[in-house]
Amino acid sequence: MTHPRPLPATLAILFVLAACSSGSTGPVPPAADVDWPHYGGDAGGQRYSNAGQITPSNVRGLKVAWTYSTGEAKRHSLERASFENTPILAGGRLYVCSQFNKVAALDPATGRPLWTFDPKVDPEVRYPNDFVCRGVTYWRDPTAAPEAPCAARIFLATVDRRLYALDAASGRACPGFAGGAPVDVGAGLQLVRDGQMQITSPPVVVRDTLIVGSSIDDNQRVREIPGVVRAYDVRSGAPKWSFDPLANAGPGVVAGAANVWAPMSVDEGRGLVFLPTSSASPDFFGGLRKGAGGMANSVVALDAATGKPAWSFQTTHHDVWDYDIPAQPTLAEVAYGGRRTPAVIQATKQGLVFTLARDTGAPVIPVEERPVPQDGAPGEQLSPTQPFPIAPKPLAPMHIEPKDAFGLTPWDRGKCRKVIEGARRGGIYTPPSTQGTILYPFTGGGVNWGGLAFDPGRQVAYVNTSSAMHLVTLIPAAQVQARRRAELETEISPQTGAPFGMRREALLSPWGLPCNPPPWGQLHAIDMRTGQVLWEVPLGTTRDLAPGSQLVMRGTGTPNFGGPIATASGVVFIGAAMDDYLRAFDGRTGKELWRGRLPAGGQATPMTYVWKGRQYVVIAAGGHSKSDTKRGDTVVAYALPG
Repeated sequence: MTHPRPLPATLAILFVLAACSSGSTGPVPPAADVDWPHYGGDAGGQRYSNAGQITPSNVRGLKVAWTYSTGEAKRHSLERASFENTPILAGGRLYVCSQFNKVAALDPATGRPLWTFDPKVDPEVRYPNDFVCRGVTYWRDPTAAPEAPCAARIFLATVDRRLYALDAASGRACPGFAGGAPVDVGAGLQLVRDGQMQITSPPVVVRDTLIVGSSIDDNQRVREIPGVVRAYDVRSGAPKWSFDPLANAGPGVVAGAANVWAPMSVDEGRGLVFLPTSSASPDFFGGLRKGAGGMANSVVALDAATGKPAWSFQTTHHDVWDYDIPAQPTLAEVAYGGRRTPAVIQATKQGLVFTLARDTGAPVIPVEERPVPQDGAPGEQLSPTQPFPIAPKPLAPMHIEPKDAFGLTPWDRGKCRKVIEGARRGGIYTPPSTQGTILYPFTGGGVNWGGLAFDPGRQVAYVNTSSAMHLVTLIPAAQVQARRRAELETEISPQTGAPFGMRREALLSPWGLPCNPPPWGQLHAIDMRTGQVLWEVPLGTTRDLAPGSQLVMRGTGTPNFGGPIATASGVVFIGAAMDDYLRAFDGRTGKELWRGRLPAGGQATPMTYVWKGRQYVVIAAGGHSKSDTKRGDTVVAYALPG
């Protein structure tokens, strides 16, 4: 599951604010040009830039340098669309993809479109995660003449499972790749419905291999389609290999999914691709999939040439909480305990951060198997323990009692307290039940697809988290259809083939605010030399959720989608929160230094680059269907005067 609806429309009452005033500065000296050639900044997803023209002392001078509209607001309804794109800058062009997979190459200095390509996806199909394109992939063929057609390519994986190779210079389809036609990533699959499988994250390239994952419908059936990762020849588009995380799950395991919907990472030198795998189907009952779950809920390192696993590390055993791995694995040299180790840093929905050796998958920061609640639903066989790293501490709360209920008044606080009292609430990893079980953190995180940013010089990881609760209730299979007819506005899924369907709802007060105490969103800084949290600050305000509430509610933060980026000067940029701002924080202290008002929700990860001596910070501002923030289709670039 990518990001289930955390808050209903009652939490999305929009409040128009005047833009924050900012300090002014004189022109800054030109800087050396810096690209952002991958979705995560580099192939390993560090989300770090050497750009340092924008500093803690001058960031208040940022102004809008240019904007670009994808045109989607005029072409389509954006009700079921999320503008989660992170643009890339490579080969002298900025590449953007819209919610509906329209690709544009832009002039980095002005945002002027140089070419566009529209794959014309069907806007009427219903996909599990709505219409999303997190990014595209740039690749230059080292064997081709520099000016040859398709010497540099943009790879686009569409929501309807088509894989395109486009000439980076012109936007035309490359004739040598599948004869100029898109590759059908879902070829040979028997889908129950057209929207059962989609692609939301960009593919990756390792040497001459192009690799793509997928997102699959949650909670619909036990015998789901397999979550296969597929590889193709980067020049011809011919299939090379496929990998199913459940292929060796054990005899008698009946399940599907365990797909890779989040972005992948690449170590070109080692020839490895790192997969963040999701949970096996169905999410909330595992009685028909005995055992830990194969390579579901795992960081998996594959040999990119063959698709054979080099190692895997499971972050959740026998998942029945939808605690799949949601974020790109971050490849970094970590100096934990004074010893530098090539590592993989993996943040999870539980708010845990695992640090693993890149060559073996062994924990760099030790991991303990700790006992967790048992007594699952009839037929369930839970894991007696779950893995917890000894550091950093969990970044999100994991247990709540009725006395902790939040409310603005005794009345709404009492309503929340009553719901908490009536639910099963044994803390994290308490299994779903017919009574109704509180999942805390909720299935949107902790950490979600935004992942983390890593500053290699300072050895600091920056990561944002959400704090909210879901109430998950198992429904006997024979009662599911009647419950669905009676509760049309509630998420109820059949989990066909299992003895139980499921009902999931966010635990909110009558005012539409979370029943758990704030902060509901935070930004954290972790010293990876020690595993200690250096600081954590609220992220976001309720200004665009409940007009006027910010006058009495301070330091609450909000649930958030999107991630941070870090820069060489020590400035950390992040949107993500539900109040339509891009923010800058001091990486040393966590102090908010600046905020820029966006024309719509900024639930995307920003990026930064230096072009002809000037540093730009760019974010997609188009809102998010699951959190119901303000929709739009604008890419906004900020820069200092100069």
